Amino acid sequence: MTSPAFQRARSAEAKQAREAAILDAARTLGRSRGVRDVTLTDIAAAVGMHKSALLRYFETREQIFLKLTAEGWQEWSAHLRAELETRSHTTAQEVAALIAAGLAARPLFCDLLAQAPMNLERNVSAETVRSFKLVTLDEIALIGTELRRLLGLSETQTVDLIATATSLAGALWQMATPGPRLRELYRSDPRLAHAVVELEPRLRRVLTAYLTGLEAGSPTAAEVSPAAPEPTTTGAAGSGQGAASPA
Repeated sequence: MTSPAFQRARSAEAKQAREAAILDAARTLGRSRGVRDVTLTDIAAAVGMHKSALLRYFETREQIFLKLTAEGWQEWSAHLRAELETRSHTTAQEVAALIAAGLAARPLFCDLLAQAPMNLERNVSAETVRSFKLVTLDEIALIGTELRRLLGLSETQTVDLIATATSLAGALWQMATPGPRLRELYRSDPRLAHAVVELEPRLRRVLTAYLTGLEAGSPTAAEVSPAAPEPTTTGAAGSGQGAASPA
């Protein structure tokens, strides 16, 4: 007799519950093993169903993890916006610290951020990719509204900031979690010490530098900065001996 755990979900409620169980299993496995090492068979076994039965709910393993990536965007965005909404003013350093701390506190999301463009988006349907991208665009727009309010950034600058933060968080997380064998190698050889990365402080420094550079180049900053001396043209106009022409 077939166990109830393996019976196909018939109602919409039962299907949603089964999909939630699959996502929960993938989330738990991803946190413990790393997304790259979790197979569809692993997820099916954790839920208590055969792999072929699981494929009734998700087209591929990549679709499962892409769904978790979208949920990660929504959860991180809501957290960051809640932090920003409480402030009437802030600094580049504070915003960089908030973004870096929020991402570093979500290791599975960081792992997924790296895996999404490399692997997850490449083994799902075009419609699945479209749905995923629309979720991320919505969250970027919501975060951008708060960043423009607080820092006076343009829309392009906010998009660049969020793209820099999330792509770098994904890359740094991979570097920060090389696995026991490589970590031991890096720590045993002083010449490789730089390979041992701490995600949050490095991400914070990079984002602080990025935002500080934007502030320095803003019209407001230019208004309060000392004016550069006018270049002298004495002799150039009268003698025709100006700067050399490019070859």
